[in-house]
Amino acid sequence: MEKRIVIPNTDLSLFPIGLGTVDAGLKWDGPEADRIFGSYLEQGGNVIDTAHVYSDWVPGEKARSERVVGDWLSRSGKRSEIVLITKGGHPDMTRSVPDLHESRLTRQDMAEDLDGSLKQLRTDYIDLYFYHRDNEEQSVEEEIDTMEAFVKAGKIRYYGCSNWTAKRMQEADAYCARMGYRGFAADQSLLNLGMKYMKPLADDTLGYIKDEAFQYHIDNADNLAMPYMGNCSGFFHILEEKGEEGLKENPYYTPGNMEAARRMKKLREKYGCSLTQAILGFFFCQPFTCVPLYGSSSPERITDACRILEIPFTAEDYKEILGE
Repeated sequence: MEKRIVIPNTDLSLFPIGLGTVDAGLKWDGPEADRIFGSYLEQGGNVIDTAHVYSDWVPGEKARSERVVGDWLSRSGKRSEIVLITKGGHPDMTRSVPDLHESRLTRQDMAEDLDGSLKQLRTDYIDLYFYHRDNEEQSVEEEIDTMEAFVKAGKIRYYGCSNWTAKRMQEADAYCARMGYRGFAADQSLLNLGMKYMKPLADDTLGYIKDEAFQYHIDNADNLAMPYMGNCSGFFHILEEKGEEGLKENPYYTPGNMEAARRMKKLREKYGCSLTQAILGFFFCQPFTCVPLYGSSSPERITDACRILEIPFTAEDYKEILGE
């Protein structure tokens, strides 16, 4: 498998697995962060994904994930080697009862978040900046124009969307075509091996790469799919390590996914691969290019995940796991 994926009509060359940092500052920081980032870079990794809201739902520090990433960039001097991703416009998570439907996507909201991200990350620019949510009461023209203003100011190089519908992405694409803009370079929404059989998630503002959005990515290679929750909320690992008792509240704990876990044992025997590799292999067997986001507090698991690129999984392998 190619060790770099170039997003069309950009100069962004990405390692095929992005490093997610939602747990930075909670489960790892300082020297442990050095080990995690170091392990990822040793495998050839160059995509670091964070968000201005990570992890404001835990009191004590705002934007702590960006701070941890910024600390490491300063210590390591690796900024020029990294495709740095962050996101803005998420609803306020510092409240005791956050309202996920309260939009924060005006130009002022996005500018405040972006400036905060630049400060926390200690950088002059973001390589790929995302709307973390959408507000369908705002026009796509307004939202694209905001991003274009950031590009012209030199604060971001390219921009993307997260949790948008296919219809809104198509509207944005059409506007960008009329205006001569590059438009969305990537889309972060939920896609993973367990999604077919999972229970509905409590957060109904999340977007899924399925149905129209799945076809959208087949038809639109310029907007790279960057799926999140690639590890299925730990479902398969918890099942292997703790059994069903550890899964009672897990949204992936369904009969369909229990059967998928049973079938996955055959896949692991076929390739002699790890559980993490078997889960992430799903992304490299889709009918469109994916750069999944994977995060772990274990440097060893990150190294293991990156080694998936040498395993020749096929689409038929995953059709069998999912009973298709």
